[in-house]
Amino acid sequence: MPNVQEMARLIRQDIITMLAAAKSGHPGGSLSAADIIAVLYFSEMKIDPQDPNWPERDRFVLSKGHAAPVLYAALAERGYFPKEELLKLRKTGHFLQGHPDMKKVPGVDMSTGSLGQGFSAAAGMALAGKIDNKAYRVYCLLGDGEVGEGIVWEAAMAAAHYKLDNLLVILDYNGLQIDGPVQEVMNSEPLADKWRAFGWNVMEVDGHDIDELTASLQAARNTTGKPTIIIAKTVKGKGVSFMENQVGWHGNAPSKEQAEAALAELKGGNNNV
Repeated sequence: MPNVQEMARLIRQDIITMLAAAKSGHPGGSLSAADIIAVLYFSEMKIDPQDPNWPERDRFVLSKGHAAPVLYAALAERGYFPKEELLKLRKTGHFLQGHPDMKKVPGVDMSTGSLGQGFSAAAGMALAGKIDNKAYRVYCLLGDGEVGEGIVWEAAMAAAHYKLDNLLVILDYNGLQIDGPVQEVMNSEPLADKWRAFGWNVMEVDGHDIDELTASLQAARNTTGKPTIIIAKTVKGKGVSFMENQVGWHGNAPSKEQAEAALAELKGGNNNV
């Protein structure tokens, strides 16, 4: 398996390249999740790109569906479809839409976009696995602005009630959403305490530290009787200096010149990427 850190770097490059080609999309929250997604797809999950619908595979749900570029990049790098398809992101008639479509994109387990619903579907998948006595695990990536949705807490309560220890949620906690800082739009703190109160096993990690992420995923697999959430502290726009911690890059694609500058930075051996 390729080096996970290097795959995260390549995923970030793919994100910039495809968004510049599309001239629309969401760079900030895609870049912040690149390390998380790289660990899942190149180290953690039991999957087979040659058989995307393998019944025994682990499932992944991108609940913050607007961050589709990070998922598409990982799927392409993992071999689900040719990388050149990324350049057709958001083009009319192409299968890589602005939000993931499970009926059209190989490797996508749930269509998402309406915030909170992906997490609910992930909980349902995990419950089905329990009922069917299957060994697969379900992984779900939540956005920090997304936890302001009431449906998230309904699903959280249900997952704990049914003791879904085959469900692992990672919260991409970059602190910014489309309308501004999360704590100003809808304060979710004390976040870890809330998830614990709902009956979850809770871990807090640096979402850009590959070793920390890997260790937390291992700990989650060893946790029984309750679902796990990993609250991963991240930087919106991570890896591109002029995008980092800038709310304006939530949903704006880079221009050709900005993309060139971003790619030069990502390919330049920046130790923070």
